[in-house]
Amino acid sequence: MRVAVLVGVSVVLAACTGGPVDEPVVTSTSAEQVYVSVGDSYATGYRPADVGNPAGSSADGFAYLVGRRAGFRLVNVACSGATSAQVRQDTGCAVANRAVDAPEPAATQLDAAVRELRANRGRVGLVTVVIGGNDLSACVAGPDVLGCVARGIEDVRTNLAAILTALREAAGDAPIVGLTYPDVFLGAWVSARLPDGQALARTSVPLFRDVLNPALSAEYGKIGAKFVDVTAVTGGYDPLDGASVDTAYGPVPDPVAKVCTLTYFCAHEDVHPTPAGHETIASAVLAAIGR
Repeated sequence: MRVAVLVGVSVVLAACTGGPVDEPVVTSTSAEQVYVSVGDSYATGYRPADVGNPAGSSADGFAYLVGRRAGFRLVNVACSGATSAQVRQDTGCAVANRAVDAPEPAATQLDAAVRELRANRGRVGLVTVVIGGNDLSACVAGPDVLGCVARGIEDVRTNLAAILTALREAAGDAPIVGLTYPDVFLGAWVSARLPDGQALARTSVPLFRDVLNPALSAEYGKIGAKFVDVTAVTGGYDPLDGASVDTAYGPVPDPVAKVCTLTYFCAHEDVHPTPAGHETIASAVLAAIGR
């Protein structure tokens, strides 16, 4: 989810150039089950440039962890920065935004995914979809965050419905798992750059709990897909009146401490998961498919 957060100041959270990775993607054999990953920078495993590694997609992302641990051959057609409309409409994906080892795309994400699923019908072990965050990024800067998201989510639902219908037809009865995101904006609680950061953090809770996630879950449910509520898994619904002692920020509410550990938002105002965050997401996906 490559998102630009603008609350009084501009926080640019953009994907940069990709870098080489040392850990190989799972290799394939004719008997392997195929795992197709669709979505945005959460699916590509994007990491920012200022965390001691080259910026770009990484095989440490949750999709790669799931593929390796389940023994699936991963085909990752995701593109960092993608919106739900772009999954359906945009051809090509800049090199910097491409998933690790992804071939140069000549089709939309959806067309590429459908082609792969049809070619491997009967051998599809998993499809994951994580999309929607980039559609709603501008809402964070507005005066009516909840209202903006409520309006924007209808476009996400329309696009997601079309995406999922096509994926289900191509995948047959293979498991499809949809994901949402950690509530990264809880990290605004400790931000010195974002005015009214605690207010933004509090506003974000009903945004994820009552607006975004129920809408996403409903669309996945229509095609019999499982829904992994990553917000819940990462503690986003926990009360904000408790306190943990964070080594960097002192006493902060428990959900804030968790998001500081599982994403780069607190330290860098970057919405992407840390390695610990991708581990958490991968474990939730594997649990959803009984692995």
